[in-house]
Amino acid sequence: MSVEAGTASESSTTDVARSRSDGETEGASGLDTVGLAYGAVGSVVFLAVWQAAAMAVGRTYLLPSPVEVATAFVVEFTAPTTFAVPFVGVTVPATRLIANLAQSLLHYVPGLVVGSVLGIALGVGMGWSARLDDALTPVTRFLRPIPPLAWIVFAIVWIGIGHGGAAFIVGIGAFWINFYNAYAGVEGVSTHLKEVAASLGVDDDLTMIRKVVLPAATPSIATGIRTSIGQCWMIVVAAELFGAPGVGFQIINAAQNLATDVSVAYMGVISLVFLVSDGLFRRVERRVLAWRE
Repeated sequence: MSVEAGTASESSTTDVARSRSDGETEGASGLDTVGLAYGAVGSVVFLAVWQAAAMAVGRTYLLPSPVEVATAFVVEFTAPTTFAVPFVGVTVPATRLIANLAQSLLHYVPGLVVGSVLGIALGVGMGWSARLDDALTPVTRFLRPIPPLAWIVFAIVWIGIGHGGAAFIVGIGAFWINFYNAYAGVEGVSTHLKEVAASLGVDDDLTMIRKVVLPAATPSIATGIRTSIGQCWMIVVAAELFGAPGVGFQIINAAQNLATDVSVAYMGVISLVFLVSDGLFRRVERRVLAWRE
């Protein structure tokens, strides 16, 4: 009798655990309503504190209110202008905000792509080859502490002020972030994994890198790319301090004219672009790294 009762109790407990597990799975697959609610409350509180602080200060050039920033955003988003498409020689109609964002993307995207590709390639090479690592480690350790903005002088002299120079600075920042993540990813590949691959007939370096090392190092490489997507926007703003057109230049130019509401509006543009690009990359990353789940 007691055995049956115990069995029934265990069965009931198991059913409850399963139902909870199923509920958690359903919640994970859908929207996190609790998290969204907390996020909404936190955002409202932040905006309320910001608005109260701006009203207390009473001067827009010292601290613009959320309403003033939103108004500036709308004005910049709707003000008509033109944008010259590079390499095509065609001028298309646009709004001021879109044109400035496109100007920034003209050096952000090439710098990010070229710097990431070169950084990943060198990181994989040095992580795999001990001889290459020994030969280039002194050079990388000497160059790594130099911040990207320190190369501004050379960017101006070699390439000039504009998209090329700004892309060069962005590329340096992306290079180092991706280099060290790729290097760490390759260096961290399990020796046992390589030994198993060798025992199965993988006997040349290129095949080992392509079939074993790169897939195993992909999570670390993806982390480097995702990090550089955000960090390079910071570098873009700093690079545009020296005259390259774009969002960063507008932030500085508006601040110099005490139009801080416009400056904050363009700061918000950078945040929105980063959130979109980071979200898209995370979706790609989940698909590529689905084998980890």
